[in-house]
Amino acid sequence: MDQERLSLSPLAAFRDHLARGELAYQYDPACGRAVFPPRVIGPGTGNPDLAWRVSAGLGTVHAVTVISPRDQTPYNVVLVDMDEGFRLMSRVEDVPADDVRIGLRVRVQVHTPPDGQPPYPVFLPEAA
Repeated sequence: MDQERLSLSPLAAFRDHLARGELAYQYDPACGRAVFPPRVIGPGTGNPDLAWRVSAGLGTVHAVTVISPRDQTPYNVVLVDMDEGFRLMSRVEDVPADDVRIGLRVRVQVHTPPDGQPPYPVFLPEAA
């Protein structure tokens, strides 16, 4: 995909929000629902007029799995149901991988890699 098309894409807008430390999602006024991941049109409605909203950053772990690579530190992969009504895949940091449980309340933190890669959302326990 060329740079001009990428700069106009929903992914570019999502990344712009992350660069500002915000977890954004789209909202489809045609059906009154959150839309995630970012899309060009609303699923089910075909509505091209999706509005961007910024999440409060709070959610609940819906599912979790722990990956234990040989000779490496285990890590988790989670699905988080955000309070605004969308779900995303990420990980919960700052706790042992095995301590993450379904139902855990979490808050988003934007991680910016030092190597120039795009920022991405991770989660911390809400109480932390």
